[in-house]
Amino acid sequence: MSGLGTTPRGPGFVSPQLEPGVPTDPPALAGPAGGSGRGRSRWLVAGLATVGVSAATGALAGGWAGDRAAGDPPPATAAPPPATGAPAPAGTVPGDLVGAAATALPGVVQVRAGAAGGSGFLTDQSGHIITNNHVVANASTVSVVGADGRRRSAEVVGRDPSSDIAVLRVASTDGLRPLAFAAGSPRVGEAVLAVGSPLGLSGTVTAGIVSALDRQVRLGEGGRRAAIQTDASINPGNSGGPLVNTRGEVVGVNTAIATLEGGGNIGIGFAIPVERARAAAQQIISSGG
Repeated sequence: MSGLGTTPRGPGFVSPQLEPGVPTDPPALAGPAGGSGRGRSRWLVAGLATVGVSAATGALAGGWAGDRAAGDPPPATAAPPPATGAPAPAGTVPGDLVGAAATALPGVVQVRAGAAGGSGFLTDQSGHIITNNHVVANASTVSVVGADGRRRSAEVVGRDPSSDIAVLRVASTDGLRPLAFAAGSPRVGEAVLAVGSPLGLSGTVTAGIVSALDRQVRLGEGGRRAAIQTDASINPGNSGGPLVNTRGEVVGVNTAIATLEGGGNIGIGFAIPVERARAAAQQIISSGG
């Protein structure tokens, strides 16, 4: 099919419907949203469905007619009941994306790792920062730049290639604010923000929804794992940054994108679920610092 590339942007993933290395038509590409851009080619088959949605509004009018004597007052007409919305279900996430951005941005950093670049976020006052392994894997020196514009040297505490998670540490957290982890999984259709430094543009937020959960994809150097799919715009440089809900809580770590020829976001991005990312980070910290 013309117009589709054949070289993925870094470590790819494999659709669960396919065996590795089996080309299909139409092909699509997937790779990390940031980092060095090196890796093996993988195919993704995407089924596209177009859903037409129409909305209509209308008014219902009624009349009343009856005989009455001249001079009699007009008949009383019952007032329509006041319009009331259905009560919000318990646990509804508030739709304050502005507030979510204000909460998340002070904890998100731009990661500079040699020729590669990505994003990360502070998790505690001890200076630990979660990012993607593929962002820092080939770097001899790493630094981060916070929302305050300060550049800080960062130590690589440890890396887990199988989960594509790495942990950095900075000596000072002044001007940075740790982000909270969401208590549970997000819901399909829930509003989210991808926060990071796409193309080096630090402090960028993009809005979307959770498109799917438990999407089986190949990320990092491990086998197929469940990932969060989102249509929040994720581009090179977003890797390692947080996907947050409207409370500013981390629900995932932005990791990979599907692309057509020429790269860029096409509305299909993937994030490591927060529980897996947190477990990998805790293991790295406990064994490496």
